[in-house]
Amino acid sequence: MTKETSICSPQGNKDKWKILSAVMMGVIMGPIDGSIVNTVLPTIAKYFQTDYALVQWVPTIYLLAICSFILVYGRLGDMLGYKRIFLIGLACFASASLLCGLSRNIWMLIIFRAIQGLTVAMQMALGLAIVTTAFHPKERGKAIGIYATAIALGLMIGPVLGGVIAQYLNWRFVFFINVPIGAVAFFWGRRIIPAGERKPNQRLDMAGAALAFGFLFGIMFYANRGETLGWFSGWGLVLLLCAIGFGWLFFHVERKVEQPMLNLKIFSNRRFSFACLSSMLNFMGLYTVVFITPWYLADALQKDVFTIGMVMMSFALLTFFIGPLSGALSDRIGYRGLGIAGMLIHAAGLVLLSRLDTTADSLDVAWRLAVCGFGAGMFQSPINSAVMSSAPVEFRGIASSLLAVMRNTGMAFGIAVSGAVVYNLAPFTSRGQAGPFIGAQLDIFSNGLHWSFLTGALFSVLSATAVFLAKNDSSSSVGGGAG
Repeated sequence: MTKETSICSPQGNKDKWKILSAVMMGVIMGPIDGSIVNTVLPTIAKYFQTDYALVQWVPTIYLLAICSFILVYGRLGDMLGYKRIFLIGLACFASASLLCGLSRNIWMLIIFRAIQGLTVAMQMALGLAIVTTAFHPKERGKAIGIYATAIALGLMIGPVLGGVIAQYLNWRFVFFINVPIGAVAFFWGRRIIPAGERKPNQRLDMAGAALAFGFLFGIMFYANRGETLGWFSGWGLVLLLCAIGFGWLFFHVERKVEQPMLNLKIFSNRRFSFACLSSMLNFMGLYTVVFITPWYLADALQKDVFTIGMVMMSFALLTFFIGPLSGALSDRIGYRGLGIAGMLIHAAGLVLLSRLDTTADSLDVAWRLAVCGFGAGMFQSPINSAVMSSAPVEFRGIASSLLAVMRNTGMAFGIAVSGAVVYNLAPFTSRGQAGPFIGAQLDIFSNGLHWSFLTGALFSVLSATAVFLAKNDSSSSVGGGAG
């Protein structure tokens, strides 16, 4: 891995902010769509006259499809050029969204939702690679910080927009809204994103792609359906062992093929490896907040949907504003101090949330969420910059897709682990009993939430520890300041 000077052409330097805007416009649809659909699931279940267990596959299949193919898209981007794969994803995602909105039954919706996941993964896999390539290392943290606001903004407006659509429009508009946004993003990206280079004599490692699919699909399916199957039941353990087997075969094959889908040499860079690990642990802690807090607001504090959405916005708002500032600062002082401090602040916010009881009001929750959001915003941009800057130029697509895998895996396991803690301490919740709870059940439920928040705080501390261990290698690409 050689020291990087600049990979930006004069044209790239001149148009870098336009390139960033084009990528953000495409990337924002993923978090919007991931968060908006959950709001209208009860409406969809009622419309198609189906049970909640079946309609739950609408968000589940979307996440499974994203994670299962995201590494393949990263490799294809490195082979064929980032722009081509990114724009194909935009066009297909908009088309799949239209088909979702036109679905005549629940099975059609699930199938088209899977296609949505397969296509939005192309933007998720390559967005950071395009931004990293467009900006000089001295500006990369700032650019990635601004890029991160697209994700924060999408997560922030998705539930609110979903609530408005559910109340005033047909549920189908949740999907139709992607069509005009996707069309504008496609034509703007086609005009402004650099074409990139198609590398000669490259081929896709099909065995590696198949094994990566088996591994990622198995792990994500276990995380999403483990509670239903039983974490340590026969079927649950078979699924987990199959996923681990696919993972072992994947790494075994990738060590031997001439052109691996994932070149394992990239992990010899200590900064890259530990920064990726810290990102996954960060999202495990972050999604403990995202999953548990609305549950607490609804079933312990008996807040309505609108109030829950407004309270949860305090988290996204702080992340939205702090992310770009932290990214710009990392260009000057490096990533490690900001990353460690961010995760410790995030852990402190989770500890504060764990101390809430059933007499709290919305403001009590909101300012604690703001603490968590401040820490998350301080952490994410510098760490993303550290990962992308430490990856060799020829591996930026796979590095970008690896970050997306870490992010989505962290989300899934954060929800799974935090939920399992509550289900174990308050068993009636695992049997589908809905709140609001009163009396002894409320006390038991609150105790479960307490320990779940503390579990999230542990993930955040572990993430800070991984950042501390991510010391610069002397051979690392330079970017994002001194570590």
